[in-house]
Amino acid sequence: MLKINREELLELTRRMTVSRNAMTRIAGGYIDKDGFIDGTFNTNFLNLSAKEKTRNLSLAKKIPFADTNKNLKRYVFNGIDSASIRQLLMGLKTCGLKNDALLDTFYELVSEQYCCSYDYAVFFFHSTYDIPIKGADKESLWDSEEVYEYLICALCPVSGDYEPGDPEFGFIFPAFCDRTEDPDYIDIYEKNPDRPHITLYNILGVNADR
Repeated sequence: MLKINREELLELTRRMTVSRNAMTRIAGGYIDKDGFIDGTFNTNFLNLSAKEKTRNLSLAKKIPFADTNKNLKRYVFNGIDSASIRQLLMGLKTCGLKNDALLDTFYELVSEQYCCSYDYAVFFFHSTYDIPIKGADKESLWDSEEVYEYLICALCPVSGDYEPGDPEFGFIFPAFCDRTEDPDYIDIYEKNPDRPHITLYNILGVNADR
């Protein structure tokens, strides 16, 4: 089984505070239980109020802060449509979520294939991490030679005035592997790993059974 190195993931999560995070953008689509997209949004994370930053950061953190190798597991792209979905995700990462057409394509993929008994939202967060160089003693030297650019996605039930609940499903792409990005892998979150969202795995081009 592919394993996530928790120490590597902690490098990211330690920075996920309102004062230290490097989130650049947040986007989302609201989808009703019948599969219709009710609305979308896309905004600069820095333009949010302090309250909105705290609320949305709390939502995003649910994915990387999950129980590693239990609720958050690593998968390789190996499905029938893995090349096309990986290209789509790479496009979203590269543009920093600024391409609404690419976002709409993802929302439509989910809304057309995923059947749900409640209204939900798909949220995307774009962030970066300056990877510090580590010396022979594995201590950080703080100089950086590489920037890890990544997406966090969270699928959450919504109620009332589009108020999101805790994520039921989500992912981090590309995976942070050996302290660098690896677009061959994706880390997928399941709130309840005993009841995997098989359709969403298929959309992402991975095999839920490994």
